[in-house]
Amino acid sequence: MYLILLSILAPVLTGIFLLIRKEYTDRRYLIATAAGGFILTGALLLAAVLTAYGTGFELFRLTKTLPVVFAVDDMSVLFSTLTSVVFLCAGLFSFEYMKHEDHEKRYYGFYLIVFGILNALCFAGNLITFYLFFEMLTLSSMPLVLHNGSHEAVMAGLKYLFYSLCGAYMALFGIYFICRSSDTIAFTAGGVLNGSAASQTGLLLIVALVMIIGFGVKAGMFPMHAWLTAAHPAAPAPASAVLSAVIVKAGVLALIRIVFYIFGADFLRGTWVQTAWLVLTLITIFMGSLLAYREPVLKKRLAYSTISQVSYILFGLATLGTESVTGSLLHVIAHGLVKAVLFLCAGAIIYTTGRTRVDELRGIGKEMPLTIWCYTIASLGLIGIPPTGGFISKWYLAIGSLSNMLPVFRWLGPAILLVSALLTAGYLLPLTINGFLPGADYDYEKLTGKEPSFYMTLPILIMTILSVLMGLIPTPVINWVTNAVYTMFS
Repeated sequence: MYLILLSILAPVLTGIFLLIRKEYTDRRYLIATAAGGFILTGALLLAAVLTAYGTGFELFRLTKTLPVVFAVDDMSVLFSTLTSVVFLCAGLFSFEYMKHEDHEKRYYGFYLIVFGILNALCFAGNLITFYLFFEMLTLSSMPLVLHNGSHEAVMAGLKYLFYSLCGAYMALFGIYFICRSSDTIAFTAGGVLNGSAASQTGLLLIVALVMIIGFGVKAGMFPMHAWLTAAHPAAPAPASAVLSAVIVKAGVLALIRIVFYIFGADFLRGTWVQTAWLVLTLITIFMGSLLAYREPVLKKRLAYSTISQVSYILFGLATLGTESVTGSLLHVIAHGLVKAVLFLCAGAIIYTTGRTRVDELRGIGKEMPLTIWCYTIASLGLIGIPPTGGFISKWYLAIGSLSNMLPVFRWLGPAILLVSALLTAGYLLPLTINGFLPGADYDYEKLTGKEPSFYMTLPILIMTILSVLMGLIPTPVINWVTNAVYTMFS
């Protein structure tokens, strides 16, 4: 079980080593150290998941009633697996991409520390442990946002910090009340509220909504979503990939933990809190898609897309139905893979051509066909077109919403999901169409035909293939996620 601890400490200690060490005279030693940290962490994560599943241990106690506990359950496995795949692929991509950025050593140092803290977040066994590492995640990932040191990056980093801390303090407010209304703060399927909670249901419902909004900040949920469109364009492309694919999922994991493992789905089902949460998610889905459709800068367009797509996940969770929650967890995987691909493709385009606006990318498919084909396949996954994993997840979300007995939301949810899918096609596919079909007046003599290096194309290819395999061979993933969902509702 101590492999859990090693999978957290290995990347954190490697990152600290890079931060305190003097500058490398040969860049190859820096890359070798970072790569060693990635590989060791991935191996330890795999070993922890295989050998420690269903177990846990107490590391120490903050007070007599607040232990720091780590454990491995279904949610730990799902989120840690996605984290390791995205971090390893984006890390490989960064070996080439970061050549044109300053302060590489600092970047890899914080990148590895964030990797370790995310592992700790995935394996957190109770609410106080989760909160500690949730705060650490914000502080450690902020340097990735403000990495290049420009005024825009610094302001984006401060905005990210302000929004995240406000959200975390809202969650902390709720933790105080939960500690008074439950016999334990350990994550327990079905919830932990004790019998005395019935006498203060009204207060606990207010606490639940405050915590949902607070943890929802990290997931980019309206009305605390604005940090995301500032942070993503400012960060280096591989950092944007992990921000969008994994770090925002920390907010999703937090909501899963408090709704299904602390309050319990039965406590919130049919209440005004569920209605308010559903309204916020649908507003976020539509608003994010519409703003992405109107945004001309590629990375900022993808950031608005993340706001919308992550709220697909939150909508499924808010329905509190097994099929919709299954769709949410499937979309955690599908969105993580395709959004990482999209941001890495954007990074490859910026690195190779220096262009950042969508209207500047006419004919880009002729210059970088492999990259744009991967971008196109990932876009189809985000829209929800077979045979990609995005189709599977959105199918379950729509079916789950239709089969749920929620008035209005039963049909309004699928309708907004459909409108959002059309808008998603409208803001992603023009780059493909104009990239491969630039028109008869396009100057073909200016073509460079230059794809990015192996270090940049390989991770893009790996995650593109995984997203398609999830759609072509979905049964193993669906079965595993379905079993995990039924465990949550037990």
